[in-house]
Amino acid sequence: METETQRKIDETVRRILEESDMDQVTESKIRKQASQELGLDLNKPPFKAFVKQVVESFLDEQQRKHEEAEEAEEDEGKQEREVDENGDIVICRLSHKRKVTVQEFKGKPLVSLREFFTKEGKELPTSKGISLTEEQWSVFKKNVPAIEKAIQKMESRIN
Repeated sequence: METETQRKIDETVRRILEESDMDQVTESKIRKQASQELGLDLNKPPFKAFVKQVVESFLDEQQRKHEEAEEAEEDEGKQEREVDENGDIVICRLSHKRKVTVQEFKGKPLVSLREFFTKEGKELPTSKGISLTEEQWSVFKKNVPAIEKAIQKMESRIN
């Protein structure tokens, strides 16, 4: 296979992968779309093997980027996290009265979204808020995309 042909296939396959929903795409679909765009039958053995190699290389690169981003995020979080008077880790402030913290209760971590008030210079939690166990947090986190979609739908109805 010519170097120029390999370059064109590589560029086309990578572009298709970048534009694709990785939960829906298959190597076969990628080959089919690239075949149509390039006017080549990429199902033939030498092409098929090359496309497989490009797809695997792309996926490895994406995985590596994802891991590097997670590591950078963890490092950043370790350096900048605020700890409040109770020893709870302050993840973020939602407003001057509300914040998200991670705390330990009876030896188990809890994610708390809570309202606070100030008394004698100390920030104290109110009963207004919610604390989620690890399991509850996982369920919530998994459903954030559905919440975002619902918000977008609601906003489009309002506008």
